[in-house]
Amino acid sequence: MSILPSFMMTVASEVQKETVLEIPKEYGINFKTGQLTGKIVEGKEAIKVWIWNCLKTQRFRYPIYSWDYGADLEQYIGHTVSEEYLNTDGESEIKEALMVNPYIEGISDFSAEVQKEHLTLSFKVETKFGEMEVEQSV
Repeated sequence: MSILPSFMMTVASEVQKETVLEIPKEYGINFKTGQLTGKIVEGKEAIKVWIWNCLKTQRFRYPIYSWDYGADLEQYIGHTVSEEYLNTDGESEIKEALMVNPYIEGISDFSAEVQKEHLTLSFKVETKFGEMEVEQSV
């Protein structure tokens, strides 16, 4: 009989369970209007919808989302920043926002441009379903 509670004991011979990712599903969005299409999309298209939502959501603003969700892109809009700074810091901000998704493996070919009150982002996303190009205005 042990003096420690039984729930504190761990068994070293436990086999770690391998996590299996299901095919992602999201509600379809018309990217031009921002309206829901009424369809459920899967796979690569679902990841594209997730990326669109993530980049359109300002991080730390909405208490309904976790602090890992969204991107802090408003800091670049309306300020004079160099193109180098925008591309390096913007890329790290986008990576931080997107890499929380287990289906996204990396981003590349990042470029960003500020035009008055809009930030235009362009990059490639490597996912478990293949590569896709993303071009989005925030």
